Amino acid sequence: MKRKMFLLMVITVMDVFLACFCLAAVRDHSAAAGTWTGLAVSAEPDEPDSAGQGESARKEKRKTDIDGKKSGKEEKYGDGEKLLALTFDDGPHAVYTKRLLEGLRERGVKASFFLVGENIPGNEELVKQMSEDGHLIGTHCYSHVDLTKGTTEDACNAIRKTNELIRNITGQTPEYIRPPYGIWNDDLEECLRMTPVFWDIDTLDWKSQNPQKVVKHIYKNVGKHDVILLHDVFGTSVDAALAAIDTLTKQGYTFVTVDELLID
Repeated sequence: MKRKMFLLMVITVMDVFLACFCLAAVRDHSAAAGTWTGLAVSAEPDEPDSAGQGESARKEKRKTDIDGKKSGKEEKYGDGEKLLALTFDDGPHAVYTKRLLEGLRERGVKASFFLVGENIPGNEELVKQMSEDGHLIGTHCYSHVDLTKGTTEDACNAIRKTNELIRNITGQTPEYIRPPYGIWNDDLEECLRMTPVFWDIDTLDWKSQNPQKVVKHIYKNVGKHDVILLHDVFGTSVDAALAAIDTLTKQGYTFVTVDELLID
């Protein structure tokens, strides 16, 4: 009898021990799995805060497929021509846009500027100079906001206000728009009847503000018929743009305004 009780006690203790061991193993496995999952998630890049940032500050689905545009550009120009369009957002800036225009003029290069309406007053002469130098002048916005966040009517009125400022200086109403953050929809297109312009290479110049990094990024990613996104409100971006022009020109690239790359 005592022997049976002893055996039962031993079996019970072993069962308890085995249960505790299994529970600990499950916990260890869960902890390990949690750590792995955490690492996998943290490996994904964080979404940058879009406030006051450049076009890359927010990832959004764009209405126009860039790869499709690139295919169209290849069809329009063929494989032989190495054409690039430099585009500059957020200006005009009293100091940096002026320096950029001087550098472009010295090199005989035409570019495309997408202006912020609230930056135009006081910089009218720069806008006039852009036009006289043969650059394309488009609209970015009146203030740097997502055009789809408010009402379509408010967004269209803000764009028209910017268009009017530009028309009063140049005598021409902009036909092209670079929507902030690349966000565009059918309602805006129907309302404004303007052509949205996106990009093939985002230099992230607003983020690094490092000419060497910006130039390296362009060299690494550049291809025929690309639209390159920069901002003329940073001195580092101006330095990078002019350095890239000097090198890419030697490599056989020709710089054109963005309308020359787009399909009608």
